[in-house]
Amino acid sequence: MTSDRSAGLAQSARALADGEVTSRSLVEAALARIEATQTSLNAFRIVRTEAALAEAEAADRELTAGVRKPLLGVPVAVKDDMDVAGEPTAFGCRGEFPPVAKDGEAVRRLRAAGAVIVGKTNTCEFGQWPFTEGPAFGATRNPWSTEHTPGGSSGGSAAAVAAGLVPAALGSDGAGSVRIPASWTHLIGIKPQRGRISTWPRGESFQGITVNGTLARTVADAALLLDAAAGNHDLDPHRPPAVDALQATRRDPGRLRIALSLKPPFTALPARLQPEVRARVVQLAEELSDLGHIVEEADPPYGQIGLTFVPRATAGLAERVREAPFPTLLDRRTRDAARLGGLLGGVPLRAARRAEAVLHRRIGTFFTTYDVILAPTTAAPPPRIGALLGLGGLATDRAMIAACPYAWPWNVLGWPGVNVPAGFVGGGLPVGAQLLGPANSEPLLVSLAAQLEARLRWHTAWPPEHAVTDSPAA
Repeated sequence: MTSDRSAGLAQSARALADGEVTSRSLVEAALARIEATQTSLNAFRIVRTEAALAEAEAADRELTAGVRKPLLGVPVAVKDDMDVAGEPTAFGCRGEFPPVAKDGEAVRRLRAAGAVIVGKTNTCEFGQWPFTEGPAFGATRNPWSTEHTPGGSSGGSAAAVAAGLVPAALGSDGAGSVRIPASWTHLIGIKPQRGRISTWPRGESFQGITVNGTLARTVADAALLLDAAAGNHDLDPHRPPAVDALQATRRDPGRLRIALSLKPPFTALPARLQPEVRARVVQLAEELSDLGHIVEEADPPYGQIGLTFVPRATAGLAERVREAPFPTLLDRRTRDAARLGGLLGGVPLRAARRAEAVLHRRIGTFFTTYDVILAPTTAAPPPRIGALLGLGGLATDRAMIAACPYAWPWNVLGWPGVNVPAGFVGGGLPVGAQLLGPANSEPLLVSLAAQLEARLRWHTAWPPEHAVTDSPAA
């Protein structure tokens, strides 16, 4: 096995266990690819060169001694909202942040599985927007077209995986922040059940709407990383029953009833599915029908679900802003949204939290008729770099909702969703579709995604090499 960009997570783990390659060589190659693309893609906020090489050498000693762990010696990345001991956690913000003392629980579990954390990937300020840009670090660019965003807020992780800098990465998803960048970079993005991957040292992130998830080029790699990172801290409030996602990718999903849902959930601002994206999602529905599934157009009874999202999102942001060491350096949109969160953090927030159980019952009835929902991940292809960066608050909200009206309801529900590639639209820009299920349905969703992947082989497509390595024009 070579240490080129095409080696996936599972393939790398097998080659290491079989002695075909060393962890040091894999980590050196990953670090070289990161360095070569920082001026073009800018995927990383922090690169742990010395620490990662030392961890790789330690992994090689373990491998030589016969130790076996699921990811022993494999280089991976994590988003810069996750604590890595000895590194700052800036979460897209400006300023000099002190190094944290301990790994977050998800990172601790990755290390326990043997992974080498090569760096922390870029994210927009407090993960609020579906683009990964800001004065703290510049613009992270899409490997498929460096004139466009990879999405957000896990855009750095998505760019790193799509370009083959690392075989897989962790992100987080509070309104689609794993699934949206996965769709716009031609990746698998798993948003798991709330609590599946711990967000500790926070028992809940953004009032429970944000969860940690995985990005990879194949369903099996995304599932393998999910299994490695999954699990709970003793004080976690959400502790779903364990699943074996990787094993589920090897199972036939059976004949399923699938609802094709093209209508955006209600929002106060307009959203319209662009025809070229609709065509790609409908084409996926036809593939599922050809595989023997029953596919019908039907929309879940979302109702006024948006009224429960805003208090949780803004109150959660207000909590982060109160903790921020440099509040005057924050984006004006951040401060304005946090002020709204302060106003909504009492009675409206409690009402929004109580409404979740009602929504579970109402939308849960939909899954007595259907097994899975197929929906667009976004309504549009990725915007150009800078298109949303300088907008005011309301204009940003309008642009976000117009482009990304589909992902956030599953954050309110806390249920799993998986982005799968749906193909390319004008100029070769990737778009995706979501497979959505009820509570703890990750095994079913990844099984169905793996079946689609075996048919469509989307993982064989790569971004053009020149787009990855050439610095964008000034």
